[in-house]
Amino acid sequence: MASTRSYRSPRRESDAADTRRDILRGARDLFAAQGYARVTVADIARQAGIAVKTVYASAGTKADILTELLTDAAQNAGAQETLAEVLRSEDLGAAMRALARGTRAGNETHHETIQIMFSSMAGSDIAEEIWHRSTDYYRDTLRRVAEHLHTRGLLTPGLDVDAAADRLWFCFGITAWRTLVADCGWTYDEAERWLCRQAVGMLGDAARA
Repeated sequence: MASTRSYRSPRRESDAADTRRDILRGARDLFAAQGYARVTVADIARQAGIAVKTVYASAGTKADILTELLTDAAQNAGAQETLAEVLRSEDLGAAMRALARGTRAGNETHHETIQIMFSSMAGSDIAEEIWHRSTDYYRDTLRRVAEHLHTRGLLTPGLDVDAAADRLWFCFGITAWRTLVADCGWTYDEAERWLCRQAVGMLGDAARA
């Protein structure tokens, strides 16, 4: 008896991937404009130009969509690439310029999704959980930067790794970029230069760096 093979249509798979991208893109736009709590699956379906049942079949519930958007942003912020560049730096100034540039890129690229995360935390346990998971990873990466600076003798005398990591979070954490760019209206260029200078001043001898 001949075995039965399942048929996979490349075109059908491509169409399904396009539909999923349309759903995620539409949901992201709606969440950013209206807030997570006010958006319904029917709204997302209208935005994507598809039926409600297609949203559920392709991307799941509204909570599933939010999870995917936030998780994707957290995983694709370029943290490992930035860390690798920092670890290659020979002095404090070069390390902070690399860190400012890398964290700026992640926050700027995903600024809309970060706004969604902030606005949805009050009404979504999922968003709050992802926020904590993301910031824990972010802070752990900054701690590795602090360890590198300490090992290389680039920190001001008396400043330990924990204190240096806290200063790096103060200068380059998500809220630092939001405060300057979203709340104060700075450009990302202005924020990058200023935060870099502050970090050098907080961690070591600015003249040496």
